[in-house]
Amino acid sequence: MTLLVRPRALPACLALLLTLAAAGAASAHGDVTPQAVDTKGLAPLGDGWRAENPYRKNELAVKIGGSAYNQNCARCHGLEAISGGIAPDLRKLDGECASLKDAAKKSACVKDADDYYASVVRKGRTRNGAVYMPPFEGVLNQEAVWAIKSYLETRREKPL
Repeated sequence: MTLLVRPRALPACLALLLTLAAAGAASAHGDVTPQAVDTKGLAPLGDGWRAENPYRKNELAVKIGGSAYNQNCARCHGLEAISGGIAPDLRKLDGECASLKDAAKKSACVKDADDYYASVVRKGRTRNGAVYMPPFEGVLNQEAVWAIKSYLETRREKPL
């Protein structure tokens, strides 16, 4: 069977194909099986979620977080946290904090970024019925979530 496309219809057909491809990529979260994260060696954090990363600059957390990121996040957010455009570039997660000179404001900015990160990872993101990020609460424990954030902090575009 030969498919003929009129020359004037070609841009519309290409646009439709690109739209379908993008929709497929955005909905690809549905068939992902989260991988378990071994957090042995990290101090247990208990049931109450922390508002700030308790493992910041912890070498073991960075190592565990890097492995956990590759297993659970890289598919959408890119290897080494370098996004290929499907999902946000997580190296920029708290980038606006780097330019702040006032230590108190910088600290508050980092705390807000940590809180935002934990909220999105736990609850996910859905818009107009489309899942942009699945919720990981009940899948990844608090130690794994903060270990991933510790890894991401080593991948920042601008150091704090």
